[in-house]
Amino acid sequence: MKILAFNGSPRKGKWNTSTMLEQALDGARSAGAETELINLYQLDFKGCASCFACKCKDRDEIGVCALRDDLQPVLEKVRSADALLLGTPVYYGTESSAMRAFLERLQYPYLNYEDFSKSHFPRKVRTGLIYTMNVREDQLDAMGYPAVFERTRSYLAMHFGSCELVLANNTTQYPDYGKYEANASGEDKARYREEYFGGDCRRARELGIRLVS
Repeated sequence: MKILAFNGSPRKGKWNTSTMLEQALDGARSAGAETELINLYQLDFKGCASCFACKCKDRDEIGVCALRDDLQPVLEKVRSADALLLGTPVYYGTESSAMRAFLERLQYPYLNYEDFSKSHFPRKVRTGLIYTMNVREDQLDAMGYPAVFERTRSYLAMHFGSCELVLANNTTQYPDYGKYEANASGEDKARYREEYFGGDCRRARELGIRLVS
């Protein structure tokens, strides 16, 4: 079984989104899966160009984006993957720009304009969606975040068969809070991370296992 994961954060290493993704992939590997992580910010690509080549009735292939850039071979891998895992930080109330562009290119070719209830993706595969954010859990409703998350989750489920959501709130942004503007102290952030981020990572790992099982 092959799981493809996509990091929509410009940060790699030990930062929030990449850490959550690695925990999920570790869980998937423990259940016997082969995994691959793709860092979207390392690729040269754009979002949908609205060319409608994927909607032409005389197109050679169904569900294939016509744009030729670094994302083309990645989208080809998606067609044979057994599960998909997407992780993104929340920037200005939604996914990062790289993740938004990727979602457009990933999903639009599979959108069936003649019958929205029938995806052009040839199989049902499980998908997972991880969000990391500076926003506290008690702020989510007031900021309208649940509707944003559910919109993306539901589209992935519509195209691929199912999608499960995992959130990490109030994440640490800076290595040294004394050097940057912030709405919390470094000490408060460190205490929160110590108490809660381990649980977030555990839930990500459990998600990875469920993608395989």
